[in-house]
Amino acid sequence: MTQIYKLYKTRCFFLLLAFIVQPEQAWAVQTHGAPEGLYVHQLAHMFYSATLGYLFWDLRRNALVSKGWRLLQVFCILMIVWNVVAFTDHTLAEFIDRQHLVTDSGYLSTRLMGPFSALKLGYYFTKLDHLFSVPALIFLFLSLRTLYRDTCREGEQ
Repeated sequence: MTQIYKLYKTRCFFLLLAFIVQPEQAWAVQTHGAPEGLYVHQLAHMFYSATLGYLFWDLRRNALVSKGWRLLQVFCILMIVWNVVAFTDHTLAEFIDRQHLVTDSGYLSTRLMGPFSALKLGYYFTKLDHLFSVPALIFLFLSLRTLYRDTCREGEQ
C-alpha cells in the first residue's frame, strides 16, 4: 500500500511541477457579458458577504471559543474584506479606459499607464485582492484541520 501511495504522490508532484513550470494560460479571472453578467457577479459578492457575516455572527452568538472556531471567524472576516475589495475592483474597472491598460506580454503582465489619478490608483490597489483571499484560505485550512484534530482527540477518549 505504501508503494502505491509513494507512486501516487510522485505523480502528483510532477504534474503540479509541470503546471507551474509550463503554464499555458491562467484563466483566474473570468469576464462576464455586459451588463447582466456583471450585475449577477456583483450580487454574488454581496450575498457571499452577507452569508459570511451571518456565519461570523452565529459563531459569536453560540460562544464557540475553541481555536478552530476562532480561526473560522478570522476566515469570515478576511473573506468579507476580500468581497468588498473585489466588488470595488469590478466597479472601478467599468470606469477605467481600456487604452490605459497595456497587455504587451499577455493578460498576466498588464500594466497601468499614467498619468495616474485616484481612480487608477484605486483600481490598481483593488487588483491586489489576493492579499486577503490567500490568507483567508489559509485560516480556513487551519480551522478545519484544528477542528478535525479536536474531534479525533475526543473520539480517542
